[in-house]
Amino acid sequence: MASLTLKKVTKSFGAVEVIKSVDLEVRDGEFVVLVGPSGCGKSTLLRLIAGLEDITGGDIEIGEKQVNTLTPAQREIAMVFQSYALYPHMSVRKNLSFGLENINMKRSEIDDRVTRAAAMLGLMDYLDRRPKALSGGQRQRVAIGRAIVREPALFLFDEPLSNLDAKLRVQTRGEIINLHRQLRSTMIYVTHDQVEAMTMADRIVVMNAGRPEQIGTPLELFDRPANLFVAGFIGSPRMNFFRGRVTGGGTAQAHVPTLGDIALPVASSALSDGEEVVIGIRPSHARAGEGPYRMRVEYQESLGTETFIYGKLDPADEELTTLHVQHHFNAQAGADLAFDLPRDRIHVFRAADGIRVPTPAETEAAA
Repeated sequence: MASLTLKKVTKSFGAVEVIKSVDLEVRDGEFVVLVGPSGCGKSTLLRLIAGLEDITGGDIEIGEKQVNTLTPAQREIAMVFQSYALYPHMSVRKNLSFGLENINMKRSEIDDRVTRAAAMLGLMDYLDRRPKALSGGQRQRVAIGRAIVREPALFLFDEPLSNLDAKLRVQTRGEIINLHRQLRSTMIYVTHDQVEAMTMADRIVVMNAGRPEQIGTPLELFDRPANLFVAGFIGSPRMNFFRGRVTGGGTAQAHVPTLGDIALPVASSALSDGEEVVIGIRPSHARAGEGPYRMRVEYQESLGTETFIYGKLDPADEELTTLHVQHHFNAQAGADLAFDLPRDRIHVFRAADGIRVPTPAETEAAA
């Protein structure tokens, strides 16, 4: 096991800078997820850590050792890719042991490592099968096992679940979580799926355009997103946003054309009269069926134990407002539905730069 430190790491392809001065500290034994939309640089950053790409600037340290110029083999890392990349003509046992045989490890040690990894991943009954006789989830477990037997200082995962169906993704996600608990190894995991990030990570790095927008625990990102990008990316369904303008008058409130005046959970001194703001609230925090606001229901998704309701505040709206109810709720298409926006659940962002305005309690806690 080892810690990981990135100091001002950059990567350019020609004149295009794709990784922009990234600083990151990953503690020994921590599970950190890099998440973001396609093209944000998360997989490139993982490849820089692995040594599959050369950095343009900065430093990468694994443990106490700078690894900028070391090959992937010298970095003591093991990487699990999106594709299983198994040897089709070899048995599971041979797939697990092949890398260790190439470095002339003793046969007894190889057998011990293969047995431990297979037992950990539930592969003992499949050791003599070839990959074509395995399911997709079993193949991915073999790929993970091949990383485990190397006993690396650092595990790197590059979207390992994206080729699996929904049921297998949930199952394998749980297996990786349990694996981390057993090994207590340092793991860096890349995904575009924010649900994976929220359920698996000790901390999440939200990437955008080659740099981290925010680094924190899943609940920190959910409850206190740093800006509009993080607020819109973390959480499913995404946060509702309403544009308005501060009306002042000694209290923190804003006027939203489709909603009217809304009291804001921030100090009045934090905003300027006439300043444009974006008000955000998560679908699960709004209250459906009561309150001073109205929306016209477009459609709903009823999952039995929960209901998602989609509607418009104004017929001209391009984006739908979403309400999330934790039980069955009958909302007929075309009906006017009352809802409320609890003041203590509202987020306020400056429209000029997208930065979230902290509440007085958050400001006091940070002091």
